[in-house]
Amino acid sequence: MVQPIIDVSPPKWHLGHTTWFFETFILAPNKVNYRVFDKTYGYVFNSYYETVGNRVLRTDRGNLTRPSVEDIFKYRRYVDEHLLEFLDKLDNCPQKLLNLIELGLQHEQQHQELLLYDIKYILGHNPLFPIYKQATKHIDISEINPQQFLEVNSGNYQIGNNSCEFHFDNEEGEHTIYLHDYAISDRLVSNGEYLEFMESGGYQSFQHWLSDGWAWVKENKKESPLYWHKIDGKWNYYTLNGLKELELNEPVAHISMYEADAYARWKGMRLPTEYEWEIACKKHQPGQLENSNFVEKEHLKPYYTLNNYQFYGDLWEWTNSAYLPYPYFKASSGAIGEYNGKFMINQMVLRGGSYATPKNHIRATYRNFFSPHLQWLFSGIRLAKHLT
Repeated sequence: MVQPIIDVSPPKWHLGHTTWFFETFILAPNKVNYRVFDKTYGYVFNSYYETVGNRVLRTDRGNLTRPSVEDIFKYRRYVDEHLLEFLDKLDNCPQKLLNLIELGLQHEQQHQELLLYDIKYILGHNPLFPIYKQATKHIDISEINPQQFLEVNSGNYQIGNNSCEFHFDNEEGEHTIYLHDYAISDRLVSNGEYLEFMESGGYQSFQHWLSDGWAWVKENKKESPLYWHKIDGKWNYYTLNGLKELELNEPVAHISMYEADAYARWKGMRLPTEYEWEIACKKHQPGQLENSNFVEKEHLKPYYTLNNYQFYGDLWEWTNSAYLPYPYFKASSGAIGEYNGKFMINQMVLRGGSYATPKNHIRATYRNFFSPHLQWLFSGIRLAKHLT
C-alpha cells in the first residue's frame, strides 16, 4: 500500500485496477447474469473514468489498507475465471468486443510497466536500498562506440498508423508532414556524457534551461538525475539490482524532459521532434530487432548493444513535441473515449519503449506521453540537429 508520491500507485492498486478494467468494460455489460465481485471495488479501482462514476482520489490510494493483497488476488482469480468462461462460450464475437478485449490486454501491459516504475521508486526511496531482483548475467559495458549521427533527407513523409493491427487511437490519422534535412544520434546519451554536463555547472546555469525547467530546478533543488547519490565523493545510483557505483557507459536514465532539453542545448543540439524520431526509426531500424532490450530480456536496466541504434527498448526517449491530436483524431464515445484524448494538454511525447516494455507492445508509431518534469519513468536522451 506504499505511495510515496502522487505519481506512484501502490503495487496492489495496479493489480486491482487492471482486473476492474476487464470486469467493468467486458464482463458486466456482456456476460449474462454476471455478478460483480464487490460493488465497492468500482470506487476503489477506477482510475480516471468520469463516465463510470466516482473514485478514490489518486493521492489517497496509499490509504487503502483494505482490500488486502490476498483479497485482490481473489478478485483477479474470480474475474479471470468468468472471463475465460465467457470467451469459451462466445460465438461470432463482434469486432467491437474483440477490440475492447485487446485494449484490456494492452492496458494491462502498460500497467505491468508502470508497476516496475513504482516498485523501483518505492524501493529506491527506502533507506536500505533493497534489491528487487539480482542480475542473472553480467553485461560488459567497459566501452561504447563514439556517438555518430544518422542523416535523413528533407521531404514529405507519412506519420501515424492506419493498419489493421492493434494501435491506440492517438496514433490514428495518418497524415503527411514535411521534414527538413536533419541528423539524429545513433545511440542514447550515456551516464558519463551526462556527468560532463553536471560537472560543467549544468544545473547551476540558467542559460541551458527552459523557463519552466529552470523554475523546476530551483524549486526542487535538482542537481542530478533521479536515484543518483554521491557517497564518499563517488556517484552511485539505485538500480533494480540494488545500489551500485555509477556505470559511466550505461545510458543515462530517469531524466525529465527539462533535463533532456537542457543537456541538448548545452551540447549545441536539440531533442528530435516525434516526427523526426518516427521517420528515423522506420528508416534505420525497421522492425523490432531480437537484440533490443525489452522486459523479456530480464536485464532490468538499459545498456548498449552493438549494431543496434536503440530506437526500440532500453529507455523511452523524450521528444520536443507536445502531445496533441493528429489530424482527423476523434475520441470514441463513452468511457473508452477517455483513454487518451483528454490528456492532450501539458504533456510531452516519448517514443520507443524501455527495458520494462513487452516486445509485442511497441511499434514505430507508438506515442507515449508524460508531464515534462517527471523523472520516475524509464526515460533517456537521444540528440538531434539540423543539417545546413
